[in-house]
Amino acid sequence: MKVFAVSHIDVSDPELYMEYVALAPATVATYGGQYLARNGKKYALEGEIPDKRMVVMEFPSLEKAMAWYNSPEYQEVAKIRHRAAKHSSIILIEGPEVPVI
Repeated sequence: MKVFAVSHIDVSDPELYMEYVALAPATVATYGGQYLARNGKKYALEGEIPDKRMVVMEFPSLEKAMAWYNSPEYQEVAKIRHRAAKHSSIILIEGPEVPVI
């Protein structure tokens, strides 16, 4: 089953955060992940839009997503994100396979 990773990042050091942005995609791709949205324009249908940066990624399985997150490669890159943000979160959501019509 596919898994979606949703991340909210409250960036405090934009220059340092750009280092993370440059390095993270290779780690995601290594585990079969892909970015679906990276801080595009947001539209509120209900409630408030958070000021934080929002990122959505897709992985082929929970195992692949966990392997990515726990990999030594990503954990090194994640240290940059932790230093560049006041707060950040990554939440995994399982999603059903959607048939291609």
